[in-house]
Amino acid sequence: MALAMQNILPDEDESVHESSISRSIAGRRSREFGDMFESWILRGCDWYWDKGIAYIEKTPEPMHPIKAYGDRRRGQFIAVYTKQAQPDFKGTLCDGSTIVFDAKSTGTDTLRQSIVTEEQREDFDRYEKMGARCYIIATLGFTDFYRIPWGDWKSGPDRLGRKHFKRADLEPYRIRCKNSAVLFLEGIEL
Repeated sequence: MALAMQNILPDEDESVHESSISRSIAGRRSREFGDMFESWILRGCDWYWDKGIAYIEKTPEPMHPIKAYGDRRRGQFIAVYTKQAQPDFKGTLCDGSTIVFDAKSTGTDTLRQSIVTEEQREDFDRYEKMGARCYIIATLGFTDFYRIPWGDWKSGPDRLGRKHFKRADLEPYRIRCKNSAVLFLEGIEL
């Protein structure tokens, strides 16, 4: 009986493997939610363009192709990122000002400052120094949407005494999402 029990208990390697699989699934789910949120922001970008309010584009990821595969006409390749991510969106508002923002989504009730990379921080600081309007556009669970000015994002730890924003902290930054289009410019004077 003892021998049979030993055979059904997972060994250490199996539990490590299961943990790795769980992290992989969570990572994939997070990327899918992020992609969906970005598509909703892109709908907002299209809406603002159609209204003559702004022209804003998704910033392409900096990558270098290293090998083509499959059907070359479809542009399939293997690539490596050449540097860390930069802010997700950049553009121009109808008053001529520059806007730069990053999209962040989470399924929790908190938005951690660590989701902005050091390179993104440096980029936001540079753009802000040049007079650009810089924001973090965020969603908590695809039910609540926020536009947080970069200055408020940076000063959050000092003001709040912690390195994350709770849902109540984000309330002053609330924006709407209508027909799966994030209306991220709502309330901005142009």
